[in-house]
Amino acid sequence: MVAFTFICREKKGSWSASRYSEEEGELEADAESSSELQNKLYKLALENSSGGGVKTSFSHISPKSAVYQVIVGGAVAAAGGGGGGGASAAAGSAAPAAAAEKEEAKKEESEEEDEDMGFSLFD
Repeated sequence: MVAFTFICREKKGSWSASRYSEEEGELEADAESSSELQNKLYKLALENSSGGGVKTSFSHISPKSAVYQVIVGGAVAAAGGGGGGGASAAAGSAAPAAAAEKEEAKKEESEEEDEDMGFSLFD
């Protein structure tokens, strides 16, 4: 699995992006619109990976900046791959998993609280 995280900025009506990575080489692209930029970055990520299922996410940070993430291969392929997703954590794929576990724990706690009221609809 390879995750490509791009920092995108809009200046004077055009968008530019560069890859955020300390280990890998620089990848950059420019375009007239954010959708055109996403398309270019998608193709760039596929050219620089070994292939597999693809998942993408474009999240605006402000009106003139965004984070675009392309994840290729690995668990994405096993999960069915596919197109664009919702908001993505810039830190990587571990953060959403941790957040999902916290939400699940909260749901379980709230269900337990309902049961602790001393009565039930089915008594």
